[in-house]
Amino acid sequence: MIHKYWGNVEEDWAGFSSDTTFSNPFFDKQNVEIFLGEEYDEDGEEIEELPTENQLTEFAETYQMFIENIEMNIRNIQDKAYERYLKLYAHFYENPEKSGEPALNIDNTDKHNDNIKEIIYLRVLDDKTIKLSIRYKLDTEHGLEFKFVGGQIANVGGIAET
Repeated sequence: MIHKYWGNVEEDWAGFSSDTTFSNPFFDKQNVEIFLGEEYDEDGEEIEELPTENQLTEFAETYQMFIENIEMNIRNIQDKAYERYLKLYAHFYENPEKSGEPALNIDNTDKHNDNIKEIIYLRVLDDKTIKLSIRYKLDTEHGLEFKFVGGQIANVGGIAET
């Protein structure tokens, strides 16, 4: 399928994607895949039906809004990731007795940012929703996923938890 914004839309390794990719200097990896719609339906089956023309147009509007506010969105990602670090990980990584390693001394957002630089992919969904998945250096098993709804971060969790 060809769409006026997305170009060639076809089935890919995790759903449907297009020729359009995501890049931002904050992230190490550039030209990251953008998936369009969910990968699985409510029964856990792979979705094999292409998104409709209307869905693709809505996805384009959602993505464009995300890109128009990218600097603010990246800053919010940084802040929320650091908050999650403090809540779930700092007690371990900042305590040599627990970790068996020297403390990481991550005491602000900027010091934490090196741990969230590896983006895996971005997924645009219905209802003005975007999920951005990151390989989190401090928890590669779960990673980090940011769910944006209407341009705001609505949830932060491990990948596939939001």
